[in-house]
Amino acid sequence: MLERLNSKSLSHLPAGVERPAYDRERLTPGIVHLGLGAFHRAHQALVTDLAMQASGDLSWGILGVSLRSPAVRDALAPQDGLYTLATRDAGPDGQPREALRVVGSVLRVMVAEEDPNAVLERIAYPQTRIVSLTVTEKGYCHEPASGLLRWDDADILHDLAHPEAPRSAIGMLVHGLSLRRERGLPPVTLLSCDNLPSNGDTLRKLVLAFALRVDPMLTAWIDAHCTFPNSMVDRIVPATRDEDRQRISERVGFQDAWPVVAEPYLNWVIEDKFAAGRPAWDVPGGATFVGNAAPYERLKLRMVNAPHSAFAYLGAMLGIKTNSEAAANPGLRRYVDTLIRTEIAPTLRGIPEAGLDEYRQRFLARVSNPALPHLTHQVAMDGSQKVPPRLLAAVRERLRRGESIELLALAVAAWLHYLRGYDETGARYAVQDPLAAQLARMLERAEVAARAAAPSQAAHRRALVLAGYRPVFGDLGKKPDFVAAMARHLETLREHGVMRAVQGVA
Repeated sequence: MLERLNSKSLSHLPAGVERPAYDRERLTPGIVHLGLGAFHRAHQALVTDLAMQASGDLSWGILGVSLRSPAVRDALAPQDGLYTLATRDAGPDGQPREALRVVGSVLRVMVAEEDPNAVLERIAYPQTRIVSLTVTEKGYCHEPASGLLRWDDADILHDLAHPEAPRSAIGMLVHGLSLRRERGLPPVTLLSCDNLPSNGDTLRKLVLAFALRVDPMLTAWIDAHCTFPNSMVDRIVPATRDEDRQRISERVGFQDAWPVVAEPYLNWVIEDKFAAGRPAWDVPGGATFVGNAAPYERLKLRMVNAPHSAFAYLGAMLGIKTNSEAAANPGLRRYVDTLIRTEIAPTLRGIPEAGLDEYRQRFLARVSNPALPHLTHQVAMDGSQKVPPRLLAAVRERLRRGESIELLALAVAAWLHYLRGYDETGARYAVQDPLAAQLARMLERAEVAARAAAPSQAAHRRALVLAGYRPVFGDLGKKPDFVAAMARHLETLREHGVMRAVQGVA
């Protein structure tokens, strides 16, 4: 039985395992991070670790917050916040290879549900200068199509009524900032690291809307003093499996209850707009600071996230378990490659064609990584939040220009087809989505409408109801070309399956 990884273990790690080259006893907290999942620990926490090591500024330790589950806290608390990051790819011989680093930037993990006031106090801690988030798209409690805060959301309603015990990330931020203002403390930077369009601007809009319901003076203080940089984050980070825990623990020589696994590639672009300083994140292999992150964000959402989702929905419907296996399917790969080249890349005007081609080839190589089993169902979850920025934004742009949307519409139809909850092998799965109940009712209404229509109109009626779901599609249900394309693809997927559908367009 291996001893547990902890601070005392660092000097006993094998020579091939990288570790923090700074004194962790001198580490002090400067960042509160909401949503301490695998992605944050493989991305921002790693870069913070490298930045402190390079600069010697140890005032940027991370206090992590799990909003609901105590699992990460329970795993990392006995390990003094330490964990192992394993970066995996295939070597020249095609065999998996793996590099290990023990990351030391996380000081402590709290569980908001157990003690929400402790989280508010940490946001209002004098040394806190950045509050960052990776709470996924659904954690913003907003409507995907409009970007507006959902005032009927149960957590938002609770947080307005119970400022001392908020549940949502938005509620925690606003009530924590309220404490800072009351105590005369300096403002902070609120840094979204989620895959949202203009994520900093979106977070600012939601925070100010909620604050206005709490105290108009608080809204003015936040607006005048706090900053909300937009950022783009990119790294493939699948869920950790038991076999990863066992393999990594054996290599490290100590039991690591929750290591994280990622691809070698990492990209992070941030607008340099910080209210109270920042770590030296621009270390080699770290972040790039820019004046405007919008072009980088649009590039990533469309050239990485959109085709990633297309592989996931179509692959899952074929019964394929991982995105790398989906990318190895010649028909799916041909379709996704054509989708990127002919309908996505042309929406990214201003970027040289050679640069887009290189980006496309890099994405296809990354998603094909056989050493990184990223489950199709993991990528497919929360589609109601992901489809609008990843796919529908490009659909709208091409419709405005009178351009074809056939391939994009198939990816959207694949998501709706996925919502039925069973694949082409007959295997059933749970649909994980914050709007799962509403989406299920939408599918039922669409089937009722299709059965009531004449046979020749059934497919169109079904698509009309589905595309009319405004929280996701906004006004696209009123666009005849979009509805018609959806009707064709949904009918092909239902009657002939995924392979016939992709063969028909690529």
